[in-house]
Amino acid sequence: MACTAALSRVLISDSLDPCCRQILQEAGIAVVEKPGLSKEQLLAEIKNCDGLIVRSATKVTADIINAAEKLQVIGRAGTGVDNVDVEAATRKGILVMNTPTGNSLSAAELTCGMIMSLARQIPQAAASMKEGKWDRKKFMGMELQGKTLGILGLGRIGREVATRMQSFGMKTIGYDPIITPEESAAFDVQQLPLEQIWPLCDFITVHTPLLPSTTGLLNDATFAQCRRGVQVINCARGGIVDEGALLRALQSGQCGGAALDVFTEEPPKDKALVNHPNVISCPHLGASTKEAQSRCGREIALQMVDLAQNKALVGIVNGQALSSAYAPHTKPWIALARALGTVLHALTQRVNGAVQMVTHGSTLQKAGSYLTPAVATGLLKESAQKNVNLVNSLLLAQEAGLKITTTHSDRAPAGEEGLLQLAAQGTPTMLVGSVQGIIPVLHELNGAVFKQRIPLTGNLLFYKSKASNASLLTTVIGLLGKAKVELLSYHHSSTLTGEEWSVLSLSSPLQSLQELKQHVTEAVQVTL
Repeated sequence: MACTAALSRVLISDSLDPCCRQILQEAGIAVVEKPGLSKEQLLAEIKNCDGLIVRSATKVTADIINAAEKLQVIGRAGTGVDNVDVEAATRKGILVMNTPTGNSLSAAELTCGMIMSLARQIPQAAASMKEGKWDRKKFMGMELQGKTLGILGLGRIGREVATRMQSFGMKTIGYDPIITPEESAAFDVQQLPLEQIWPLCDFITVHTPLLPSTTGLLNDATFAQCRRGVQVINCARGGIVDEGALLRALQSGQCGGAALDVFTEEPPKDKALVNHPNVISCPHLGASTKEAQSRCGREIALQMVDLAQNKALVGIVNGQALSSAYAPHTKPWIALARALGTVLHALTQRVNGAVQMVTHGSTLQKAGSYLTPAVATGLLKESAQKNVNLVNSLLLAQEAGLKITTTHSDRAPAGEEGLLQLAAQGTPTMLVGSVQGIIPVLHELNGAVFKQRIPLTGNLLFYKSKASNASLLTTVIGLLGKAKVELLSYHHSSTLTGEEWSVLSLSSPLQSLQELKQHVTEAVQVTL
């Protein structure tokens, strides 16, 4: 995957709104819609697909990913990607995307409904009425006005919950390691350390992804720090609340009630929590609204169409550098970084060790995040890995023992928007390049300067020779003629220690450099 994905056939393996299929088909993409496939059926079906769209039912395991021969992108019509092996996809260079905003409102509204239901025991009272009872005293509730709601995770859903529950007069406090206190203050959530949050809350709701750092976020130790009778809501992911600890807190009265839409095991085989009288439970309904399903189906389809048509890339879970490859300004710089990496590998013939990248000029101040994967892509281009791209290059580089470090200088030479410098530690090899218009060009090679910049495209032959060897070019042209290879352009560098570099653009690569190497100090060729 470079900057486009040739999506000709997409498999939809879960039930999605018909608009998803329609949008893809209108863009000329063939759609195979087969929800409910067994693992064996999915393994067979995925072999011929460029794209896969799932909700939460399909488990996209490493086995599925490795069986996919053409797969370029996996789209999750929803927020989380718990059912996708993102590491396996990344390793294979497959892009994973989701729809981060598609079901935010539905999940937030369900959370608010859960809070109200806990406060007034609405589900329990309704069940009692259906049993023919009229037990007003049993279902004494509480007002939300003046109560404190702790929100753990202040992303899209967390902030939607905050603004809605503030309208009930609730005080909202919270915690998020990514959102700054200034940002959360803008939607009236006071951020506090977790140890300060526990004893202040009447209600606690979680809206974080399921990560090692968030698994068991509410546990025996944290429940012990909470107010007695605290109410807990989990409409995010099963496992964020330790289910065993929750049950113990409910049994002791430390937790007064819980509303659960998600479970560690779905459906849960252990019914102890579901059957507890102070627990309200739903079968993972956070995104189960017509509006959310339509929105998620529409968003993932449009994202795939934009990817296929080289328009934009949003909702990226892995390969964040790829999003920059779609910006008109950054695309040529990514091409330059990839080309310099390819040339550096050709000159050093190694992909391990340390490579130093230096960006020059204010325009490249924050470019390291997308140029580093591009350099790695070039360095690994000729490796045994067949599909090296911006999605998996950093992972594969790390495994190959390649370390790329980045520094930046705001200064750039007069007349240059920016410069990119690449050097292999422990060798004399150093390259400097820039972009002219939209064309990546080479300025310097090992300190030797090219007065005329060399376009880093096509088939290039590099050789170093004595500067006084005027007849060498005639010899080289003769070798090209014998090989029926056309010379398209010729550049030579300044003289350095009595030698100069020559760079030839050829119609096709030479099959062998053996005869040329009899006349020159060094010779390599690359195809860009």
